[in-house]
Amino acid sequence: MQDALFPRLHDALAGGAALVCGGESIGWRELAGLSAAHAERLIERGVRPGATVALWTEPGLGTLVAAIALVESGYVLLPLDPKLGAKELDHIARDAQPEIALAITPSAHSGKLGAVVTLDAAPTPLSPSSDRVRPVSAADPALLLYTSGTTGLPKGVLLSSAALAHGLDALAEAWDWTERDTIVHALPVFHVHGLVLGLFGAIRRGGRLRWVPRFSPSELAGALAEESSERSAVLFAVPTMYHRLAEAAEHDAGVRDALSAARLLVSGSAALPAREHARIEALTGQRIVERYGMTETLITCAMRASEERTPGLVGAPVEGIEARLRTEEGALLSLPDSGGAIGELEVRGPTLLLGYLNQPEATEAVRSPEGWFRTGDLASFEAGRVRIVGRKATDLIKCGGYRIGAGEVEGALLEHPLVAEAAVVGAPDPDLGERIVAFVVLRGEVEPKALEDHVASLLSPHKRPREVRRVSALPRNAMGKVQKQGLRALLDGAPADGQPSGEAPA
Repeated sequence: MQDALFPRLHDALAGGAALVCGGESIGWRELAGLSAAHAERLIERGVRPGATVALWTEPGLGTLVAAIALVESGYVLLPLDPKLGAKELDHIARDAQPEIALAITPSAHSGKLGAVVTLDAAPTPLSPSSDRVRPVSAADPALLLYTSGTTGLPKGVLLSSAALAHGLDALAEAWDWTERDTIVHALPVFHVHGLVLGLFGAIRRGGRLRWVPRFSPSELAGALAEESSERSAVLFAVPTMYHRLAEAAEHDAGVRDALSAARLLVSGSAALPAREHARIEALTGQRIVERYGMTETLITCAMRASEERTPGLVGAPVEGIEARLRTEEGALLSLPDSGGAIGELEVRGPTLLLGYLNQPEATEAVRSPEGWFRTGDLASFEAGRVRIVGRKATDLIKCGGYRIGAGEVEGALLEHPLVAEAAVVGAPDPDLGERIVAFVVLRGEVEPKALEDHVASLLSPHKRPREVRRVSALPRNAMGKVQKQGLRALLDGAPADGQPSGEAPA
């Protein structure tokens, strides 16, 4: 592992573009100088390294430069979604208490989080060796990210520079990721996927990031094609994006050719349905690489660039990470195979969080004295690789004495040609304990009974949905993950005609 998180910022001979966004770019020497200048300006305002600094992650190169500068200079970066609601922001402000906030357009955020400093009038670049910038300890907090709050108020996750470095280096080994690669993505930079993997990963490797802040299949494909013509290009995207890219590629040769030319297509943040795997491969000849992680652990598993990629499997643990399963009975199952048994995935290694901010009890609840982190995700082991079944709190359905993973039923539903999207939850049932309820977005007309029978034909009969509800869209967060609490709210209000299947409000 290298000591500095971004070693190429300290290379006086570094040339070429480091960041590209829209029609603008920033070279390596300019990036190094701007990073030092940002730190200088904060010190002049009395904000010392070690302080928490909020960054409104608006589209623009200034956001990317500031994020790099803060982590490089020893500040704790708190990235904020520009669309945060008032209640969410109030909680984060009280919990994190950042000393200052930065934004490209401060007026859009004034009064929400105290003083806001503009980023669009960057100071004159300084020498990166300025003695006003103190060295950074790899063990200190570098990043403060808030969870989605699905089980209560969002928790602040503190991650060290050492954890970021180890995780990125482990992925570099798995994906043969070098300075020759340009990372292309259209992800928000207030989550691990877009910020840590996309931005910090590209800069740590010494390559380039091409950011398309507002996703559209044509714009993302155009950026990918342009980078592929000059360098090795790797696309980071979420399943919703791949679904839309596949639909575009079926009618647009430019999109299809751009995806075909990429060195790697990487999917994360949610499971990619087998159907989308097959569509992309048929269109482009590319097999998508999946990986798994969470805010608290960074990336813990990944399919290797050199190995056969199997839909549904997220790969083996990356270098330095251990994994095991804990069944409901308390049995511990280890790699390479769990014999089909499902358990909660526990991981251990140097990428884990330092702790939850201001919540030592919550930290203790998810981390054992031996250092194992309880992910809350259900998984099985197959030939040394991990298959994620769903969330323990929301995706383990106990129906008629059977334990059923919602993800398996969702995958079966998505194999029906008229099902565009699917999400499955368990609903209380006086006879079965829980019954399987499926919410589907359809491409055409199909009877609910036909979908139930379709699942029963692919899986064991006890895994078929007992209800199928048609919705116009599934509730999702900014990373495209389905928010199942929104679906559970629909269960509380039965359809007016009393039928279990039919249209439900989205």
